[in-house]
Amino acid sequence: MQPTTNALLVGTRKGAFVLRPRGSGFEPSAPIELGTQVNDFQQDPRDRARFVHTSGGGHLGPTVRHSDDGGATWREATRPPAFHSLARPGDAPRADGTTRGLAVKRNFWLTPGHASEPLTWYLGTAPQGLFRSADGGATWDGVDGFNLNPAHALWTSDSEVPDGPYLHSVIVDVRDPRHLWLSMSTGGTFESDDAGASWRPINAGVVAEFLPEKFPEYGQDPHCAIQHPADPELLYQQNHCGVYRLDLRRGRTWTRIGDNLPREVGDIGFGIAGHPTRPGTVWVVPMDGTRIWPRTSPDGRPALYRTDDHGATLRRQAHGLPRENAWLTVKRQALCTLGAPETPSVCFGTTSGEVWLGRDGGEHFECVARHLPEVLSLRAAQLA
Repeated sequence: MQPTTNALLVGTRKGAFVLRPRGSGFEPSAPIELGTQVNDFQQDPRDRARFVHTSGGGHLGPTVRHSDDGGATWREATRPPAFHSLARPGDAPRADGTTRGLAVKRNFWLTPGHASEPLTWYLGTAPQGLFRSADGGATWDGVDGFNLNPAHALWTSDSEVPDGPYLHSVIVDVRDPRHLWLSMSTGGTFESDDAGASWRPINAGVVAEFLPEKFPEYGQDPHCAIQHPADPELLYQQNHCGVYRLDLRRGRTWTRIGDNLPREVGDIGFGIAGHPTRPGTVWVVPMDGTRIWPRTSPDGRPALYRTDDHGATLRRQAHGLPRENAWLTVKRQALCTLGAPETPSVCFGTTSGEVWLGRDGGEHFECVARHLPEVLSLRAAQLA
């Protein structure tokens, strides 16, 4: 077996990049698909030679590209994600409550399928749609149980939220390929036990402060949700209205752990990441939630907050980060861990085109890439 090295895959507003270790730092590759918006860029954990990234923006429509030779060559999907056409010419889109007749504006979130399904991928879009590929990303079909569900128009929102309403955080239960979760901004979090044929909302305990009914069945605004890599019974989410934990052993009601963050910082943010081997350890990156929510580091002082006790306490990690005048944002896909499972680094990319690596689980940060386009996603990879 060839030796591998830990690397970072960077999706940006203007293309994709690979950050490879060089000496004590990292070196960016030449841009991939320069000029296209890459919302997600991932390596297949079941076949490290396969990579998939979303593509679009500018004058080009949304598509998906994949490589089966370690990124040496790329091919566009022969059938990219697309919603079903209208039943009859002249019908109004969404008249039946489904996605029928809508157009995919952006391919947003990628998730590799279960280990037992080596060529399966899932993809979330804007407007909120769910798609699946069974051939490594070459062709995509809608998951009709969600896209053609008559309740789709009730579950989702056509509101013009910043950057559009997305379906994201597609999660495949590591124990069962038929057990899925997804989240939507806006819409909430949903669960399926039958590979997407049917869905139900699981939002109990999650507040929607922007709605007349503060604890609705659906309509919340989760920003990112994860199944904790060290304990599949634990889900965490970073929401527009807080940070939450869900212990599946105790039902389907979320507990707000973000109240344990400093009040002057708040618990609004985008990304959330779990420690590979410690179930109680999670990182979040709070954003300024005051006034009209400027989506910048609170007071221009970026920091991660880490909990080692399932959210009971959270402590600030900012050693090496700018101490002032750093008005950046970390998007929902731009936070990840890298390296040895027991002692990982925690990494994040910023809207100002930087990539930061926090060694020893975030105790010491250093900037490993600068002057990139706005970073939209950051994913760990193992390269030969």
